[in-house]
Amino acid sequence: MLPTNSKEHTLRYSICVSGAAAGKTVELSHEKATKLGTAIAHSGHILTTGATIGLPYFAAKGAKKEGGVVIGISPAASFRHHVRSYKLPIENYDTIIYTGFDYSGRNLILTKAADAVIIVCGGFGTLNEFTIALEDDKPVGVLTGTCGVSDEIYGLLK
Repeated sequence: MLPTNSKEHTLRYSICVSGAAAGKTVELSHEKATKLGTAIAHSGHILTTGATIGLPYFAAKGAKKEGGVVIGISPAASFRHHVRSYKLPIENYDTIIYTGFDYSGRNLILTKAADAVIIVCGGFGTLNEFTIALEDDKPVGVLTGTCGVSDEIYGLLK
């Protein structure tokens, strides 16, 4: 039997938020990342991040505060490895998938699993996720004015 509630028929996309895990740019842009997570949850979509600290974590926090679904894709091989070796958070995630592929492998899985990617600040890891999404013809959004690679992408695309 099909559900009769029209809300249950709504298509939910997985939106990846990629961005800086550490540095001064996190201090400057954490409010924007939080609002981004809130907006994704409010729109009814699923937020996916690299299960890390920094701006992706603030996006996850914003999404959870709004009651959204948040999935983390971890570079670690297990829960124990995620918490003890990588020292990454577990709160604000509904599910964390442990890849065991370190950061570069995690980046590939994260962007491949997403329907769209939004870049907020970031460095080389964020740039890696951006190029994977771009080469896969995924919709990519760039939140400019947040420093880092997000403010350099326009020049790279010229």
